[in-house]
Amino acid sequence: MMSWILAAAWAADPAPVRDQVDWPSVHLETRETLAKYLQIDTRNPPGHERLGAEFLTAILDREGIPWKIYGEDPERPNLVARLTATDPKQSPLCLMHHLDVVGWEEAGWADETGPLSGTVKDGFLWGRGALDMKGMGILELQTLLLLKRMELPLDRDVILLAVSDEEIQNTGAETLAKSWAEIGCSHMINEGGFGVDGGLFTGQVLHGISVAEKGVLWFDLVANGAPGHGSTPRPGEAPTTLLAAVDRLESEPSRHRLTPTTKAFFRAIGEHKGGFTGSVLKNPALLRMFAWKKLLANPAAKAMLTDTRHVTALHADGGSPNVVPSEARATFDMRLLPGVSPEDAKHSVERRLEGYGVRVEVRQQLTGNGSPQDDPLFRAIAKYAVEGEPRAVAAPMLSIGFTDSIVLREKGVHAYGYIPFVIDRDLLGSMHGDNERVPLSELERGLIRLFSIVVDQAVRGE
Repeated sequence: MMSWILAAAWAADPAPVRDQVDWPSVHLETRETLAKYLQIDTRNPPGHERLGAEFLTAILDREGIPWKIYGEDPERPNLVARLTATDPKQSPLCLMHHLDVVGWEEAGWADETGPLSGTVKDGFLWGRGALDMKGMGILELQTLLLLKRMELPLDRDVILLAVSDEEIQNTGAETLAKSWAEIGCSHMINEGGFGVDGGLFTGQVLHGISVAEKGVLWFDLVANGAPGHGSTPRPGEAPTTLLAAVDRLESEPSRHRLTPTTKAFFRAIGEHKGGFTGSVLKNPALLRMFAWKKLLANPAAKAMLTDTRHVTALHADGGSPNVVPSEARATFDMRLLPGVSPEDAKHSVERRLEGYGVRVEVRQQLTGNGSPQDDPLFRAIAKYAVEGEPRAVAAPMLSIGFTDSIVLREKGVHAYGYIPFVIDRDLLGSMHGDNERVPLSELERGLIRLFSIVVDQAVRGE
């Protein structure tokens, strides 16, 4: 197992450590391992993450890396594998990913490159989870294997976390949070950002590092009324009441705000861009004067500046055009800027809809939170994300989605979201969509980026 590793030159500087690795052999192993991982069906619902965890634990057992399972449901385990430092100087560093993936529509995928294929074609590795986030999971696993095989002296434990149910309810992260005193990580790398070629400007590669996440309020608007025959419209019917309430809520204008994270995001991009455009991005007043309308016209940029409110589903118990159901529901996904509590957002919705005859039923709520930018792990991620790439800039980012980090930051963890692949907008859109895939070249570069970050943060200098 050590045949492709030369004698290690131990140092906290990643460069001499990287020089000891036979990267072509490691990259081939990484590709083959990820292909097998993608072939395991862990779509959520229903999950069955046990299958993914068993795949990982078989590799960990082969390599002699100890692991433990947390959680009561054997089909939905949470895996914790640990490399232990002999003389720890810092608290542990966690590398996190989720075992589950979202589902798919078969019609959007070709048979040869289907969601469970793990196929290599046209310079890509295809399959659901290649980007979100089995690809990252195998980079994390491979980083652990390199640390173990090279016998690098750690000054902190390095822990792999592979959790269940991130895509629906975060139950895996919540399970780990209950045992966080035992796990003990002060710092964590998770999902939340990528390198995006042309992310904001053509010719610039933007590495967004998520340091904060919006809060979440998922709720149903529920209307009730007397059932009846569809041939005779009557006042107070549930569908009509619901549609009036939805229209009222959707007519409320969005409020825009620059958070400290978003200011830092534009400032970092502006410093790299330079010129007049750079000056505008670095100055909030100029940003509002010259770029605000353009930013608000971009859905992703607008979501970083506003509390978003999105109707995602309409439900009714009818089924026949001539039957008026007694209940109708509209499901909303609200994402809230840091500083806005889900409770306040719910009360605001209720005030807006007073007199409309509907009620609000909360499905899930999470308060937005963040981690400091002035932190050694953030600086290491930013450094190695752009190493040797003059076109690239790393910037702290407010994630418009949410991840398991939002749960574990409540335990005091400094969590940073960064998957070390550079992709374009087309590939970014394949997450949760059709034809998800990762470039083989970025699978290779991404492993080197992640390995460099972890060596910088966890290997003792000699």
